Amino acid sequence: MIDQATIDRILDAAQIVDVVSEFVTLRKRGVNYVGLCPFHNEKTPSFSVSPAKGLCKCFSCGKGGNAVHFIMEHEQMSYYEALKFLAKKYNIEIKERELTSEEKQAQSARESMFIVNSFARDYFQNILKNHIDGRSIGMAYFRQRGFRDDTIEKFQLGFSTEQHDALAQEAAKKGYQKEFLVKTGLCYETDEGRLRDRFWGRVMFPVHSLSGKIVAFGGRVMSTENKKLAKYVNSPESEIYHKSSELYGIYFAKQSIVKQDRCFLVEGYTDVISMHQSGIENVVSSSGTSLTAGQIRLIHRFTNNITVLYDGDMAGIKASIRGIDMLLEEGMNIKVVLLPDGDDPDSFARKHNATDFQAYISAHEVDFIRFKTNLLLDEAGKDPIKRAELIGDIVRSISVIPEAIIRSVYMKECSQLLRIEEKLLVAEVAKLKEKQTEKENKPTSYNQSPTSPNGNMAVPPPEEGVTPPYESFIPQEGKEGQEFYKFERLIIKTIIRYGEKIMCEETDEEGNEVPVSVIAYIINDLKQDDLTFHNPLHRRILAEAAAHMYDEGFRAERYFMSHPDQEISRLSAELLSSRYQLSKGQKMATDEERLFEVVPDFTINFKNAIVNAELKHIMFALQDPAIANDIEKCNAIMQRYHEMKQILNMMSKRLGDRVILPK
Repeated sequence: MIDQATIDRILDAAQIVDVVSEFVTLRKRGVNYVGLCPFHNEKTPSFSVSPAKGLCKCFSCGKGGNAVHFIMEHEQMSYYEALKFLAKKYNIEIKERELTSEEKQAQSARESMFIVNSFARDYFQNILKNHIDGRSIGMAYFRQRGFRDDTIEKFQLGFSTEQHDALAQEAAKKGYQKEFLVKTGLCYETDEGRLRDRFWGRVMFPVHSLSGKIVAFGGRVMSTENKKLAKYVNSPESEIYHKSSELYGIYFAKQSIVKQDRCFLVEGYTDVISMHQSGIENVVSSSGTSLTAGQIRLIHRFTNNITVLYDGDMAGIKASIRGIDMLLEEGMNIKVVLLPDGDDPDSFARKHNATDFQAYISAHEVDFIRFKTNLLLDEAGKDPIKRAELIGDIVRSISVIPEAIIRSVYMKECSQLLRIEEKLLVAEVAKLKEKQTEKENKPTSYNQSPTSPNGNMAVPPPEEGVTPPYESFIPQEGKEGQEFYKFERLIIKTIIRYGEKIMCEETDEEGNEVPVSVIAYIINDLKQDDLTFHNPLHRRILAEAAAHMYDEGFRAERYFMSHPDQEISRLSAELLSSRYQLSKGQKMATDEERLFEVVPDFTINFKNAIVNAELKHIMFALQDPAIANDIEKCNAIMQRYHEMKQILNMMSKRLGDRVILPK
């Protein structure tokens, strides 16, 4: 781990204009700089760089942050990789803190596995280039595939001889431990305790992580004599390789995916390699398996648009489309391209250059829902039972799409394709959506303790021992549309910007005047009413602020902007680049000179919004016939309503007519 002092030196040295200008042509506009956004295609500059704030932001796609965030996004690096990138640029020596014994052991094991995999990659490459079998068998296979030398080198392809323990023997000579050869899956141990190679007699395809490390291998058999041998063998799961979270080719494709704002999904290793060689680099492979949630999240980091390339194998298509509903559920825009009969992406790419390939895709890509509907229609024919099953299948796919407008468009189009009334599809989708909503948003009752595991707090609950007659409103995750959420973010922004600043003084039990920081005031104020933030990220920031507010030299802005957790540092950058104002044209609400006045307004507005939300929820509960017809329950709810109104009136007196409005 890099120590905080070194991180501070890197952040101090990394001038945002200097860093961004290496990748973006900037021109001065007032006190800031502007340029074309490197994260999406645009003709009018919307990417702004502020040297004073040390921040950059695209006002079109929303991406940006400080110098570290920019490098992370542009170069697709982790937080620490970006720090090391900047340290190298500014000639700063990296000093890493001493790890605990447990951390050292875990890190040592993982690093050893990466080292062993790197050795194996070099070994396989050397065999391919210099061994007689490598040249005559392995290289001949790659040449037959049409792979050029630069492509073979780029993807670090290799070969393993027919000798069943050649790698194991070479590794032993070089001093590599048996434990890590087995853990990585390069070798396995026989009952007699001997090591045997897993990949003997195969051409080798290294699998790279997002950062370029070798996490696994895939091997294709060359001999056709033994019919029992699997065509492909892959590394088993390990501490460094989880197949469900990896995509073949992602390391080589990530920047092109971001630039093109599209990802092509294919099935095999050679599909990816041939498309790269033809000039199409934004392509990855699921390695012959159905898409997993981890793989989808990996693609979604870089783009919302995915195009699946299929060959003419109908059985394979039907098997793979079952997993694509997960892509729809993520809100991704999915297209499908069916290649000509007899062609897969590999063979098609070898016949065409990038321009022709792209032209074919543009002319033949079809929306996934339309493709799936037509495919299943052909299969169902005139069989009414199969057609009914088809309608159910299509409805399930449409129902998982999060955007209502997109669902509506699909229902209209599918009703025409299926020749059924649109209202029938609408009704079926509505039923499924209702079931999903009930499952996901099961209301939380007042029986739940205010300090429940999920950390959500309600407004003051009913008196102890009194069972509430309705399901109470409690701020929940996913309720970002609620009014209180705006003020919650505003309070978090104030903590990040001014957390350590002294805003007032209070008298302690001994009569001494004690300075109170912004963080301390907010924590104590929320605690009085048993309230906390509904957003888990906001809660983490508040907790960390509380833990460090008395540290010598603590500066909240620096601490959270340079936080190793990407979510925290990105949110900090986002909040610090936004602005908030008072409603009556007063000065900026974050004016440091007025913290004693502004911070209490923020917290009272937050509480006021929560009480208003509770009142609305109570009124909604009173519309329930089961409650309205029960005099006892109805009276209890009305009593709760009056209690909330009294609380609201008390807060309104404190608020007056001054309300903080997020801009």
